[in-house]
Amino acid sequence: MGKKVKKEDETRGKETFDPLPIESKAPATVVLLLSSPEEDVLIKACEAIYKFAEKGDENKAALLGLEALEPLCQLISHSNKMVRRSAFMVLGIMAANNDVRDALKNTDVIPSIIDKLSPEEDTVVHEFATMCLASLSVDFVCKVQIFDNKGLPPLIQLLSSSDPDVKKNSLEVIFNLVQDYPCRVVVHEMGGIPPLLDLLKSDFPVIQQLTLKTLENITTDKDTRTTFREEQGFEKLMDILNNKDFVDLHHAALQVVSNCVSDSECLYLIHQGGGLSKLMKFVLTPTVPEIQSNAVECIARVAESSENYKLLHDQEVERALVELLSVADASVKMAACHAVAAMSLQQASKESFRGLDVIPALVQLLSSECLLLREAVIHALSNLTHTNQLNATIVHEAGGHEILVQMLHDSVPETVAHAAATLGNMAAQEVLRCSILSHAVMQNLVEPLTSTHTQVLINTTQCLAALACDADARAELRSAGGLYPLVSLLHSSHKEVCLSACLAVSVCASDEPTSVEMCKFGALETLQEINQSVSRRSRFSQLAMINLLNSNLSVKYSLTGRLASTDIISDGFYDAGQARAGQRILTLEEFSKQPVNQQRPIIAVNTATHRITADPPEERLESLAETDTSPANSKASHSHRKLSKVKKKEDDKQKDEAQPAPATEQPWKMADDVSLQVLVKEAAECVLQLKDEQQQYSALARLVSEAMGGAVEMEKLHEFLWELHLSELKFKLQSNVVPVGAISKGIYSHRALLFKVRPTSLRPGAILSSSSDLSFILLISSFAFECLADSMGVSCTLVRGEYHRAWNEVLVFSHDGSLQPCRYIVDLMHQPGNLLKANSPAATQYQTI
Repeated sequence: MGKKVKKEDETRGKETFDPLPIESKAPATVVLLLSSPEEDVLIKACEAIYKFAEKGDENKAALLGLEALEPLCQLISHSNKMVRRSAFMVLGIMAANNDVRDALKNTDVIPSIIDKLSPEEDTVVHEFATMCLASLSVDFVCKVQIFDNKGLPPLIQLLSSSDPDVKKNSLEVIFNLVQDYPCRVVVHEMGGIPPLLDLLKSDFPVIQQLTLKTLENITTDKDTRTTFREEQGFEKLMDILNNKDFVDLHHAALQVVSNCVSDSECLYLIHQGGGLSKLMKFVLTPTVPEIQSNAVECIARVAESSENYKLLHDQEVERALVELLSVADASVKMAACHAVAAMSLQQASKESFRGLDVIPALVQLLSSECLLLREAVIHALSNLTHTNQLNATIVHEAGGHEILVQMLHDSVPETVAHAAATLGNMAAQEVLRCSILSHAVMQNLVEPLTSTHTQVLINTTQCLAALACDADARAELRSAGGLYPLVSLLHSSHKEVCLSACLAVSVCASDEPTSVEMCKFGALETLQEINQSVSRRSRFSQLAMINLLNSNLSVKYSLTGRLASTDIISDGFYDAGQARAGQRILTLEEFSKQPVNQQRPIIAVNTATHRITADPPEERLESLAETDTSPANSKASHSHRKLSKVKKKEDDKQKDEAQPAPATEQPWKMADDVSLQVLVKEAAECVLQLKDEQQQYSALARLVSEAMGGAVEMEKLHEFLWELHLSELKFKLQSNVVPVGAISKGIYSHRALLFKVRPTSLRPGAILSSSSDLSFILLISSFAFECLADSMGVSCTLVRGEYHRAWNEVLVFSHDGSLQPCRYIVDLMHQPGNLLKANSPAATQYQTI
């Protein structure tokens, strides 16, 4: 038997490999050992790699290049406890490197890490597993993976671990996760509030800071605040605030308090427990300026709710804030201004602050060199003056408006926005508006119109709308180049910016020069596009369109084909023909500078007064209201011959003007229309002698017809060579623009336009004389009748039809005493002077082919 045992020992000795100690200084060799089947080798290899990686980021990156991550990710799930612990130590410390973290993000290692957070695992595994997750959780993709793999519940459990490193790492992961709202709710639902509050008692400041930051995020949820209050969280925060040894925690604690007191229900319960009084005492007690300013910011948060105002008022918060404006530290004054701004959202608070003389104190702070303090001050002034004229007046009396105008060029966008808002609030009063305009505010508003800051654009355009109701202000804005950036804002994709821009455009469109210039920049086309969109259209865009057209009748007539009786044609009006929707309509100057083409001429109106030689008074027309045997009609041919002579003189004059201009280019101006001026004189002398309005319309119609070629029978309309005549005029004038007075052969559209002409010198109630000075002789709407029509309450429209048709519609009261006037179409072509009842067969035949 002894011999047999000896043989077995010899066999075993031959099969066993003697231990081989290996010393290696190459990381690549050690990384290869991570694939060894021997557990002792794996443990020693991980320990060596851990020491190597701990030395710096370069070593971690080198290990990544040696492909150490893949075997390490497998080893954290090894069956041997020591192997798992060693692998986690390496993985945890390597994950701090950015490149390693990016590489881990592309692997499926997070579920394995979360699986090892169970209570059965070693504390060291918990420490380095949470360390790895803390590094990964800064990335959004990794946060989603942690949340989806139910990583929050075990992390919340680990907040009660006995190891401070595990607590700190777990807390850091939770803090990163609760940056997203869904995670905040889960922390509350999983019972995370009590263990978080327990961590406030930790001996490690870093844990306390992380806890407060985490609480700051999760207490933005209302249900979380309720649980926080029930767990005596507010009392624990006040304990920290009242402990001078925790000064470094006061800032973070006040941020959590700020969330708690922003909830009206929580604030009321806190107030019942004396918490609000404690907070106010903390606010008024001079401490570290940063802490005191944070406490005041809490008050500002409370003041944002109208429900909290009475509680704050009972604590005499307004008086306390006024006192804080005089402290030396800028951060405390800035926080006080924020609180004043928040409380000033309530009308009662505005009155209280005015009684405490807070406005002059704020105006003095506008000269501060601190940019952020100036921004806070102007924000407070903006809220104080909103819908409060008394406060606005006090700002003006303190000289604040001058500083605010200069603040429009401030480097802080919020300062510019609040300055514009305050000026807009003050501009509601005419006296203040005039004072503000005297400090070149319109020029200073141009730069903010080009800002990329949304609130700056909104407040600037609203301020512009408040100031531009004065004609001088609009002229100042035009000369400063502010219309182009204003019109450009109509293209904004931000709804409120577009609305405010439409409002400003509607106000600026109150006069013709401003409207014409805005049309040059494409305002009309942009507004058409906006009003065609269901989502972008608004009452402001529609109002801007209406005002723009009403102040630019030439464009209105081209687009809509209709001018109302209230639309008074004056000098500078032109008929460019029917325009398509979205088509830009050129200005008269642009049309006049184009080469002569074969398109329809542009018919222009210019009744500018000049002194001309007139016939003796006894040769003037006496009446056009009688029949063909009347004296007025017997002189009609004489009037026509006189107009022809003047037109000949005018043609000669315009030929001279068509000669090449001198080298120095003169500003463009409309050519004189002497023929139209004579016609104005004739109409004024003839029509105003008549008392009956129907006779006035008829007389005026015959005068217009006579001036443009006389009556034309319907059957012979094709023989009336008006197109050839207009072509000849264009050739003679060498221009596409033809004065309406130069036309001696006109049809419906030309005669209807001439019927509704009003010179710029026209004023209601003017007195006519026999003087030959045309500046004293006025013509009234509908060519020599508009002023009289205005005073009598009658009216005249201009409507464009198809195929060169156009007509005038007038309202005439019947002689039967009816209170309702009848609508008539004035015949200017076939039987001049006839009034065709609207919608009658005769009127329809006149309006259509």
